[in-house]
Amino acid sequence: MSEVVTDFAGRSGGALVVGGSGGLGAAIAAMLAERGSAVAVTYRTRRPGGDHPSYALDLGDDTAGAAVVEQAVADLGGLHTLVYAAGPHVPMRHLSAVEPGAMTAQLAADAAGFFSVAQPALAHLRATSGSIVAVTTAATSRFPVRDGLSSAPKAAVEAIARGLAAEEGRFGVRVNCVGPGMLTDGMAERLISSGELDDAALAVTRRNIPLRRFGDATDIAEAVCFLASDRAGFISGQKLDVDGGYGV
Repeated sequence: MSEVVTDFAGRSGGALVVGGSGGLGAAIAAMLAERGSAVAVTYRTRRPGGDHPSYALDLGDDTAGAAVVEQAVADLGGLHTLVYAAGPHVPMRHLSAVEPGAMTAQLAADAAGFFSVAQPALAHLRATSGSIVAVTTAATSRFPVRDGLSSAPKAAVEAIARGLAAEEGRFGVRVNCVGPGMLTDGMAERLISSGELDDAALAVTRRNIPLRRFGDATDIAEAVCFLASDRAGFISGQKLDVDGGYGV
């Protein structure tokens, strides 16, 4: 019989999962709830089902994040965890073929978008000695060709996360990242469905992974929930790649 994990059952407040309507965000929100946390989620276009409070959020609006954080705090009775799991579809292109405007837009949507929710959450996380977990990518550790439009903004998210960890630790706030490798869910699934990754490319990708297989959303949710829990209470400013060994 497997052990029931209740890491968050005694925590005051709840967890806000930004991007909770996506494949990874939904899995993270579900696992946080299973482990005893009250949960709220954000979405951009498709309101998710379920009983969690949910809020429309356009990360391109740098003032919208603060309002959503305040609403989540009111609905949850406080905030112990902020998970950033937003990830719009990003086409795979060589950097030479990326228009500067496209990179500007992606940096604004991802890196500035992360900061727009992380910064207003800090006061509430200080009150609960809480944590932030940003879902980024394993591609910032080992660069896959044609992934620059995705990995460069995620690298900026990781730099912000390290800065927050350095500055907020004195208030008891921890900040970490999880770097997904190739998955059967989330953005990887969209790339496969769109045909941007064909069978030949998938075979090469699988050979580059020591475990010779792809992960899934549950693998990412496990890492996020661990880093958000008190079991990771002395871990901050770190990035955990969940990539089957791709980065070794």
